[in-house]
This record gives sequence, C-alpha cells and structure tokens, in this order.
Amino acid sequence: MGITSINPSTGETIATYSPLTSEEIEKAIDLGQRTFEQYQKTESRQRSEWMHRAADVLDAQKAALGRLMSLEMGKTLKSAIAEVEKCAWVCRYYADESAGFLQDELAKTDASESYVRFLPLGVLLAVMPWNFPLWQVFRAAAPALMSGNTMLLKHASNVPQCAIAIEAVFLEAGFPKGAFQTLLVGSEQVEPILADARVKAVTLTGSGPAGAAVAVTAAKHIKKSLLELGGSDPFVVTESADLAAAIAAAKTARLLNNGQSCIAAKRFILVGAIASAFEQGLSEAFAAQKVGDPLDESVDIGPLATPGILAELDQQVQTCLSMGATALAGGDVAALKARLPERLQSGNFYPPTVLAAIPPGTPADQEEFFGPVALVFRVATVDEAITLANSTAFGLGASAWTADVAEQERFINELDAGAVFINGLVKSDPRLPFGGIKQSGYGRELGRYGLMEFVNAKTVWVK
Repeated sequence: MGITSINPSTGETIATYSPLTSEEIEKAIDLGQRTFEQYQKTESRQRSEWMHRAADVLDAQKAALGRLMSLEMGKTLKSAIAEVEKCAWVCRYYADESAGFLQDELAKTDASESYVRFLPLGVLLAVMPWNFPLWQVFRAAAPALMSGNTMLLKHASNVPQCAIAIEAVFLEAGFPKGAFQTLLVGSEQVEPILADARVKAVTLTGSGPAGAAVAVTAAKHIKKSLLELGGSDPFVVTESADLAAAIAAAKTARLLNNGQSCIAAKRFILVGAIASAFEQGLSEAFAAQKVGDPLDESVDIGPLATPGILAELDQQVQTCLSMGATALAGGDVAALKARLPERLQSGNFYPPTVLAAIPPGTPADQEEFFGPVALVFRVATVDEAITLANSTAFGLGASAWTADVAEQERFINELDAGAVFINGLVKSDPRLPFGGIKQSGYGRELGRYGLMEFVNAKTVWVK
C-alpha cells in the first residue's frame, strides 16, 4: 500500500510513494547509528553553525515550503509561511542557547571534583503528526541534533512531501548524511523500529491511541518516551475581562490552522453577565470568516486534512445538536458546500461553528473536536468555571481572561494543564517548555527542559 499525498481542497492525488522495505529501514537505522558515533564528537560550535544554516535555508525557501504544506494538509498559505518562519526561530534559538544549557553542573561533595555532564543518547525516533508538518518536527529535531543525537522521522502518511523536504533542509544546511533521516513507512513499522536496540528513545506528537501504543512499546524495551497528545483546552472569561480583546483572541485561538490544533481553545467557559455579549461577538466573528482555497490570500479557513476528520467532526456536532445544543453559527456542511466553487466541491471544508446551550452527556463533555468548532458553556462563578475546565481527561493548555489578580492566581494554581496563559491565547514558544498532563501526555518540548529530555545526565565523581 502506497503513501499518498492528496490535496484536501480538491481530493486530487498529488503524489504516491512506496513505503521503505525492511532492508531499507535496516540501512537507515544502521546509518543513523554509524553517523551518531562520529556526530556526537562534533563541537557545539560546528553544530550551531549547521543549525543556523538550517534556519537560513528555511527562510530562503519559506514560500515554497509554505505552499507545500497548504497543498498537502490544507492550512492557509499565510499561516504556512508563518510556520516556516517559526521553524527558523527554533533552529536559531537552540543554535544559540544549547551550549549554555549543556554546560557541566558543578556539585559540592566529598570528591575533589564532582559534576553532572549532559551527553546524547544516540538514535532517536520521532513520530510526528500532519497538522503542523514542519513545526512539530523542527521543535523536536533542533534540540535533539544540538545535543548530539541523530534522528529518524516517521511522519504522518498524508504529508510525505513535507517529510522529504525537511530532510533536504538539514542536508543543505551541512549536517552529515544520517544525522536526520526521513523514513517513508506506515504506522505498522513504528513498533519494530522502536524495538531495535540501536534506537534509544522516542518522541511522539499525535492522538491518544497512537501515544499509548508507542508508550507500551517503549516501556517493553525500557526506552525513554515523550508524548504530546490531544487537548480540549478551556478558555475562561470572567466579568472583569477585557471583553473585546477576549473575543478577538477567542476567534484566533479556535480557528488557527483551520481549527486543527491540540492547543486550540475548544471549550469557552463564560462566567456571569458577560456570556450573552461574548456569544454574540464570537458568533459574528465566526460567521465573517471566509472559507475556501487555502492558497487564496483572502481566505481565512481552508479544508480539514482528510475526509475522515471531516466526517468525525460533523458527527460530533450533529450529535450535540440532536441532544439539544444550539448552533449560533455554522453547523451546516451542505450550505457551505453550495457556496464553494465547483472545483472545491470535493474538498474537506467545514463551516466555522459555534455551539451553545450544550446539555450534559454530549460528545462536548469529554471528546476533542478537531476542527473549527467552538463549544460555549455558561457558569455563574469562578469556582464553577474551574471545575468545568478541569472536568475532561485532557490537560494540555488553558487560557483565562480576568483583570482580577486574585482570580489570576487561582487559575494559575488550580487549572489542570501543562500551561496556563492569562489574558492571552495558548501558544508554543521556543523559550518556554511545552507539554501536557493527564491524557495530554508527559514530558516537555522546547526551552531548556526540551533539550534535557533526551540526554544522559551523567554523574561524574573525581578524587
């Protein structure tokens, strides 16, 4: 079975690739290991130079790489180009900061000299998703390569051209062949690759079931794993909030990447008297979004990545509506399709949708809605808001809007999440650790914490 790139705007096949054979996978792992044996000895200054070149390559190719993402998974061209620019940022960040992060940590003991030295583990496996085809990879690869590891990429099967392009960026930047390799393989090959003794650890961004499967394999072979999984992030707005700013941020926080983001705000929890005004403002903002060809600069929302994602999202929405929820905007796929040009009729387009008055027991209680759908809930108090925000199995990010300092402290301390943003939308930043708790995963990417996930903190004692 081939690995196929399909344009989600039109349903047309762009390219098909044959998966690697077992012999080709073996050669790739062997090359990764042999390269590591030499690469780990390269000076930090040399790695930094290569990583800065990678950033330069990304900047030079951002238009082409952005178009490639738009064609393969449907994000708007302007957001795709911004993603490439963010990848260049993370490359430069680790190129500049890694040497300092990896400095020996001195400790006073009964030895003449004692310290902790941070050394690479070896060949790492990265299992990455389609929704941010470059960013998810570069935020894992930049710290891994700067700490002296080598990496094998198993990317999502619907973005093979992006996967190939990423390896080309690192090669053009001057990294040794084998330092970063793209493996065009199916999901069934992940387990045997991870089981190989030469592969020392795995990082995965993806769904809960995928994360659980990888975690089981890693545990079976006693290997480190890092998981960044789904989210159903709360966006809490209190009566003291700047309502106009909160509504503007809410639109962006939910519709970023056509709504296909783990850290997108998904549940909007409104406290007290501001609820009606917020619902009206958010609904008007959603209704004003232009849906269509992501290569059109005037378009705000492109297609969902696959027909399966479209079908699942619509089923979740229709179930909520059938159980009593109200659509304040969107919710009708047929009406949207009727407004689209004929060449986009087969695309995976979904209307920006706002659901309110959602009764208990619907999919909105626990499921992640992976698309441009906002779920709105009303509560009377901050206590109720915190309880509702924490009521899901997820714990990735949370956003809270309030001018009250005491409320801010409560949200910071009491919201169950790997990140809490006060009066701002949740986003990843190379300078800060990123990751979740509960069913949103474990471990951290980005910042110094991200670099330290895949190094050996070796104790050294000298007398």
